[in-house]
Amino acid sequence: MSDEATGFVGSIPENYDRGLGPVLFADYAEHTARLVAGYAPSRVLETGAGTGIVTRCLRDLLPATTRLIATDLNPPMLDIARKKFQPDEAIEFRHADAMALPFADAGFDAVVCQFGVMFFPEKEKSYREAYRVLAPGGRYVFSVWDDSPNRQGGMRHGRFVDEVAAQFFPTDPPQFYRVPSSYNKIDPIKESPSDAGFIDLRIALC
Repeated sequence: MSDEATGFVGSIPENYDRGLGPVLFADYAEHTARLVAGYAPSRVLETGAGTGIVTRCLRDLLPATTRLIATDLNPPMLDIARKKFQPDEAIEFRHADAMALPFADAGFDAVVCQFGVMFFPEKEKSYREAYRVLAPGGRYVFSVWDDSPNRQGGMRHGRFVDEVAAQFFPTDPPQFYRVPSSYNKIDPIKESPSDAGFIDLRIALC
């Protein structure tokens, strides 16, 4: 996750939050947060929290007594996220790898990851870690982009930018915009969480 194709450093976190946040992530973040809040968890862990777009929605919808921890592998992204919260808001930010979470077993009622799984080099490890830190009956809510720009859930903007970039770099085009929509085949996605121990898997386009 720290290679050139997936790194978020320099001015990227701020531009990502200001430019892409409202266009690509805000509506999905509200949907994700409402889904999680509907399970009434008292302990919530967010992985791949980025600049806190989902985190902010979770804090707005969950009771103030809910323990909410937001994690990301990129500290500069979390620096942007922290600015969205007042000092007295009950939220903890942690630098953490979703494939090796620094938390005890069965410590959370819900784990959330919006548009982050595709960036994890070892996705099976991330599923096992999510399962490990969930209490019995806990929920793992995650989302990925579809690869079709014509279907609901398709990442139209990423495909467009990728095609434009390829025109300027025909021999060695940037790979970043191919990563978000690279993990989209339903059957393999279902198999990995199932192999990690998850049951009652549900998939929905939104």
